[in-house]
Amino acid sequence: MTMKRAGESWMPADDYGRSLPAFTANLIVSNLEASLAFYRHVLGATVHYSDPDFAALRLNGVEFMLHADHAYDRHPWFPRLARGEPRGLGAEIRMFGLDPDGIESRARAAGAPVLLPAQDMPHGWRETIVADPDGYAWAIGRALPK
Repeated sequence: MTMKRAGESWMPADDYGRSLPAFTANLIVSNLEASLAFYRHVLGATVHYSDPDFAALRLNGVEFMLHADHAYDRHPWFPRLARGEPRGLGAEIRMFGLDPDGIESRARAAGAPVLLPAQDMPHGWRETIVADPDGYAWAIGRALPK
């Protein structure tokens, strides 16, 4: 694993790993700074920590991670990542309890792709689907009144 970070991380990796909940996400990103801007400004995530290799975030009570491509240079995915193959196609990350209209507005202002404009859906949500800089799709919604 290639590391570009200078100095020590915010906590030992094994301590962080043991602190994670039973289910979390780790997204491999081509440009960590661009991704951090999206998650902060469009989705409203809190960034616990970031360095050139890794970021730990929290969104609506959910912990998740971002890793820069270079941090996965020994992973079997790396050649495909380096070729620029699509990321996350077929996966939709769903976040319940955030304002889809506000997310859509912030995504448009930031120039982020809006894959589905905010609308009422038959499954009981008002939702929007926006994409991060690497194309990971986030379905953001709130329950519709009955």
